[in-house]
Amino acid sequence: MVYDYCQFDNQNFKVKFEVPRKTTSSLAYIGYILALLGGIVLILFGLLDLLGVASRLFRDVSLLWILSSTVSSLVRIVLGVICIIGSRFVSKLIWAIILLILGVIAGTLGGSLVAIGAILGLVSILLKSAPR
Repeated sequence: MVYDYCQFDNQNFKVKFEVPRKTTSSLAYIGYILALLGGIVLILFGLLDLLGVASRLFRDVSLLWILSSTVSSLVRIVLGVICIIGSRFVSKLIWAIILLILGVIAGTLGGSLVAIGAILGLVSILLKSAPR
């Protein structure tokens, strides 16, 4: 805690300023950024894919293709939202494992970013728990 003094009416009052300190390592922070960016990319790719399905709706395509593409786009969007929410907890072991699995399942560029961020989170966990 950091204390600072200010003068008020010729009396000294102690004013307490708490400076928040970052408790995560730099690897976990980089993993957080990568997982967050990967989740955003997953959502963007899912929305663009959904718009592509909507533009081909009245063309001569099969109903099965439309349904599978729509479900694939919605799953990608849901995975992106879960990755964005879970990116805050990349320094926790269970969330790092969950994000790694989701990144592998999602594939594409966004999934790769999420998986790399989760691996960095796992490395930071292992370095933190390693005996010195």
